[in-house]
Amino acid sequence: MSFYSAEPTPRTSWRQAVLMGVNSRTYKFALGTALLDLAKQGHDDVPLTVLAERYSWSLLTRAGNYPQAPATVALRDNDFLAILARERTESLTAGHPTEELVAAAEKSMPGMVMQKFHNLRGIGEVAHSFYNLHGPTRNRIVHLTPELHRVAAADDVLSHELDSRWTIVEASFDSRIGRTLIDSGVQIDEQGQDIVIPARRTTLTSVRGAIAGFQHGRCFYCHQEFEHLHADIHVDHFFPFSWMNTGSWHGPDLNHVWNLVLACGPCNLTKSNRQPTTHEVGQLLDRNDAIAESPHPLRRTLEITMQAAGTSPDVRARKRHDFVAAVWNHMTERSATTPSIAVQ
Repeated sequence: MSFYSAEPTPRTSWRQAVLMGVNSRTYKFALGTALLDLAKQGHDDVPLTVLAERYSWSLLTRAGNYPQAPATVALRDNDFLAILARERTESLTAGHPTEELVAAAEKSMPGMVMQKFHNLRGIGEVAHSFYNLHGPTRNRIVHLTPELHRVAAADDVLSHELDSRWTIVEASFDSRIGRTLIDSGVQIDEQGQDIVIPARRTTLTSVRGAIAGFQHGRCFYCHQEFEHLHADIHVDHFFPFSWMNTGSWHGPDLNHVWNLVLACGPCNLTKSNRQPTTHEVGQLLDRNDAIAESPHPLRRTLEITMQAAGTSPDVRARKRHDFVAAVWNHMTERSATTPSIAVQ
């Protein structure tokens, strides 16, 4: 994938698994959270039961009371999420998962989430493995690889990205707004800082956490790696939002995901309202291509706001290119200056 080839590191493989892997349920986010926690504590080999306990606790303590699977999923009594629901109150009261819940997680994880975490549908496995499982069935050991330790040791940006992605997927599973999210994508608040659920008009997560991974956790302009996703990391309107207030703007709404990038403070202040360069336009197209490779709802948001629905990835990519070129034309009022950027 072009996203990986741009920066072929374990962190990129992790981002592919978390941001671009299939989201039929949220199990992979709970597994990712548990893996990062154990690696940050310096563990190399842990019993599967220890990982199962961390995994279960991650699911139990999610805020917002959002569902962990689509409403269309019918749960059987022995389904892990059904057991999670039954054991929730007792577990939270005790301050740890019940023995029954941990046993259910330990039984289901190897053939469910652990087998699938590294896989990308239609592409194969990510380039780096973050764990492997060995030992007899009743005493299995999870080996945490050096690649996982490298991912976990750097900073908390990946944890922030994982939590944001988890929250977005939970909201899309919410039975009351799931259909709306898929139909209309997500929106950005007026300040351009937070993602908002259309049906509820409530803040879901920060733009920083939602899109940082799609630009490899780096400043869009100077490419310096972010150590944290705090207020010093600016959410920048690539095509300046102020253009919409000139009285002569007839282009699209610029306060959408496709036009928002993350930048360090100095770069954002230096850029101000200047016209983007053709090279930067190419970078924006590449970044949006990465978002378009993720599951709903961010991919659907791009399709709607960029008028880029289509029957194939190539068609959708071409429409995204044409959309950005049209914004450029409207900005410059000179079609001859349209950036010539190939869409693969």
